[in-house]
Amino acid sequence: MRRIQPLRVHWLQHAVHEGLGCIGPWLKKRRYSVGHTRLYSGEALPGPDEFDWLIVMGGPMNIYQYVQYPWLLKEKEFINDAIVNNKKVLGICLGSQLIADVLGGPVNKNNNAEIGFFDLHLTEDASATGALAILPRRFSGFHWHGDTFAIPPGARNFYESDACVNQAFSWGLRVYGLQFHLEVTHSDAKTWLELEQPTPAPYVQSKGKILKEPARFEMNNRLMVQVLEQLASL
Repeated sequence: MRRIQPLRVHWLQHAVHEGLGCIGPWLKKRRYSVGHTRLYSGEALPGPDEFDWLIVMGGPMNIYQYVQYPWLLKEKEFINDAIVNNKKVLGICLGSQLIADVLGGPVNKNNNAEIGFFDLHLTEDASATGALAILPRRFSGFHWHGDTFAIPPGARNFYESDACVNQAFSWGLRVYGLQFHLEVTHSDAKTWLELEQPTPAPYVQSKGKILKEPARFEMNNRLMVQVLEQLASL
């Protein structure tokens, strides 16, 4: 009897404090084979035959800071190879911007920094199929970004907020980008806010307001798991 091999997931990390959040326990529960590249430490990237699913996480840098982070160029080539080889690809925040850029959606400064919990609204362009179709028409998501991506050619924009019109996209059924952070736990956010105190702005909430209700993070984490379950089934 042929033994079914577990799904091989590889994820890219851009900063020590930005891990998988609630994605980690889900992967462990699924008993997937999980690989990990710490790009900030100069670790080598795997070959395209070594994984089935690529997850590109967030980070404090911008995707165009090649002088400070020269590995960004190689990372973009790696992401492109993953897409060309029909891997499942999920990007979050910086990860979504990298994927958008690879697919031809330029990344620029957003008009407003967006940090904290803000409502997301389903767009008219959203599709009834794919991993993001499981999400509610409207919900409050956790955000931490200053840049924004343009929707790549051939992709669909799923969500928008008052501060940022492009919040989530799908390109086909196997490539997804989320500008917001459904994966972040209350503990993760506490760590981030200990490391950085965001400058007050119209769409930047205070540390106290962000951390006041742990249940909001738990709700986001449940939505993240639903997206992962959908993507795993595709």
